[in-house]
Amino acid sequence: MRLSRATLSRVAPDARPLAEPRATGVVHLGIGAFHRAHQAVYTELAMAATGDDRWGICGAGQRSSAVADLLRPQDCLYGVRAGDGVRVIGSVREVLVPGDDLTARLAAPQTAVVTLTITEKGYRSVSGPSTAIGRLVAGLRARAAADAGPLTVISCDNLPGNGATLAALVTELCEPPLLKWVEQNVTFPASMVDRIVPATTPADLDDMEARLGLRDLGAVVTEPFTQWVIEDDFAGDRPAWDRAGALLVGDVLPYERMKLRLLNGSHSAIAYLSGAEHVSEAVGDAAFAGYLRGLMDEDLTPTLHGLGTFDLAGYKRSLLARFANPGLRHRVAQIAADGSQKLPQRLLDPARERLAAGHEPRWIALAVAGWMRYVTTASELDDPLADRLTGDPDAGAEATVERLLAIEEVFGADLREDRVFRELVTDGLRRLTADGLTSILRTFDAWRG
Repeated sequence: MRLSRATLSRVAPDARPLAEPRATGVVHLGIGAFHRAHQAVYTELAMAATGDDRWGICGAGQRSSAVADLLRPQDCLYGVRAGDGVRVIGSVREVLVPGDDLTARLAAPQTAVVTLTITEKGYRSVSGPSTAIGRLVAGLRARAAADAGPLTVISCDNLPGNGATLAALVTELCEPPLLKWVEQNVTFPASMVDRIVPATTPADLDDMEARLGLRDLGAVVTEPFTQWVIEDDFAGDRPAWDRAGALLVGDVLPYERMKLRLLNGSHSAIAYLSGAEHVSEAVGDAAFAGYLRGLMDEDLTPTLHGLGTFDLAGYKRSLLARFANPGLRHRVAQIAADGSQKLPQRLLDPARERLAAGHEPRWIALAVAGWMRYVTTASELDDPLADRLTGDPDAGAEATVERLLAIEEVFGADLREDRVFRELVTDGLRRLTADGLTSILRTFDAWRG
């Protein structure tokens, strides 16, 4: 029997939704597993904490009807397993497919907040009317025409300065009258999101069925840890996310950099160096875990500033514990996708900062070398620049580094010309090819500054 509102009474009381939204106040673009395990959970907790039931979510799929096909037959209910705890989430009220009328939802007066998880590459192609940014602008145009009130638009993607980035892309597509309205009525707060959400497997669905007593094809599995830091710059009303544990701050950037570089940067290193199928298996290797500690301590932590009394050492320890959690089954292949879009923020920007400070970013360079080996040897490459990344795996380290460093969309013009960076990456790729990672890790202690 399938999970739905008609069958919800069969679920144990402590696993049922905490709130029942009576209206839709939030529109979300890109309703994948991460949103359902993160922002949708915060929104439900906020409604439960305040009794304010206006904040149901209308989720919009960007590229397919896959999520709608899962959730619509379940009345948009789905379960979240975080560690050993399971709960059905009821904050999502509606799921749209790409052909549905998103504009009307964005222009509705009761819609006060729009959130986005469209991944890094969703910010690259913005001009078409079917893109997430194009659909958002169409909604803003209709909202302005209807004088439907202010709107807060929050990027929840792993981009530096994601609020400012989103604002710039939106305003590029606005004609002068609309641009004036947007400037007066719309804000784009930055945010930082953190929760590991692996792709759901058939085994996860079977486990959820055993726990709920109902078949749930929209289930997501995540970790107990969750974090959401939001710039306190709202155009109007909003859910009481701060009552649900979100942190509202004046400047998100220090937290954003911390997460992008320590968590996501380490994830990329795992994806391109470890050869493991799951993250927990990679971190289970003591030598590789030592490499990750070195990457965080030597190359990434020195680039983090403005965190005040935040316990950075404790955060790094918690990351390694989270990575080692075998219950998540976080597939390395999922992390490896779209590397050309992820590396600049996660590893290349901190490499630039270390180089500018006169240091050699050896730990980062090895991860970049691993990415170069990956893109030249993968049988199938999931990356928007795949045609330009693939090459002859037997070309040699120098030729491969030369070819890939020339892709300015990834490395800019500066890293290609930086002799220290080029030599470090070339040495790493040469050693990975000749000796393998195990041999390199035996010498990592000598790299500590």
